[in-house]
Amino acid sequence: MEKIRVAIVGYGNIGRGVELSIERNEDMELKAVFTRRPPKSVSIYSKNVPVLLVDDMLQMKEEIDVVILCGGSATDLPIMGPEVLKNFHTVDSFDTHARIPEYFASMDEVGKQSGKIGIISVGWDPGMFSLNRLYAESILTDGDTYTFWGKGVSQGHSDAIRRISGVKNAIQYTVPIEQAVEEVRSGKRPELTARQKHLRECYVVAKEGANLEQIESEIKNMPAYFADYDTTVTFISEEELQKEHHKMPHGGFVIRSGETGRTGNKHVIEYSLKLESNPEFTASVLVCYARAAYRMAKNGECGAKTVLDIAPSLLSLKTPEQLRKELL
Repeated sequence: MEKIRVAIVGYGNIGRGVELSIERNEDMELKAVFTRRPPKSVSIYSKNVPVLLVDDMLQMKEEIDVVILCGGSATDLPIMGPEVLKNFHTVDSFDTHARIPEYFASMDEVGKQSGKIGIISVGWDPGMFSLNRLYAESILTDGDTYTFWGKGVSQGHSDAIRRISGVKNAIQYTVPIEQAVEEVRSGKRPELTARQKHLRECYVVAKEGANLEQIESEIKNMPAYFADYDTTVTFISEEELQKEHHKMPHGGFVIRSGETGRTGNKHVIEYSLKLESNPEFTASVLVCYARAAYRMAKNGECGAKTVLDIAPSLLSLKTPEQLRKELL
């Protein structure tokens, strides 16, 4: 079997998840892990796979088919994505919803100039939830779509908090407001603001001497992350964070309530996820889209793509014949 040669950039929770997911995909092999940290300080699971500085990526240009970018959306990917796309096909999990059009435009411009594919915003939301919103809205054209996240750890929001001056470590939970969920499931079509659908709970380890009031204010007023939600900030010790918040569960629901026909027959479409490990699940989605990137690149495609642009069959290890026989 022809192996898709994959590299990882960034070896945090997502990077480790990508490495473990590649082990479960027989048509892929990990060629390298690239990091900004001293390579000797990074210990990976895979034997005989080099850990190298990001600055050394071009030395392996001919040995890599797809690069999976595992940086954060707040500051890493907007710079890293276009830069790596100049020389490699890429897949990333950019998840700042409000900035996706802007990020897509920058990646599309670079990808078309370099002749490379850049699949952006891959994961479960944006990603799998995006697809389900599209399917549901296309079927029930007269209706309303609601997305609820959690309760679970948001990696992007946690990363955004950790970027604040004075923050040593942090974890953020997104919590659906149960009353809103049940109202939507009942078939009603309420108008709900972001604040009416979710709470945000932040647990923060501050550096010694940090201004706690300033940190809390920066979190609660952060646009595109916390400003539109009721947010609580609790300061705790590093020991408590590691003991009580070391797991990374998540999940959520996409619900579409709509009507058909002249008499207004009501329908509810619901897609849900329950994840024990948010980063490992997200990484598994990234890996199957790396397969799609490889196949699309072989067909001469280039520029930015999203999950909305890619045929489902391109994600699968199975042949089109197998898919038609087994899944239709």
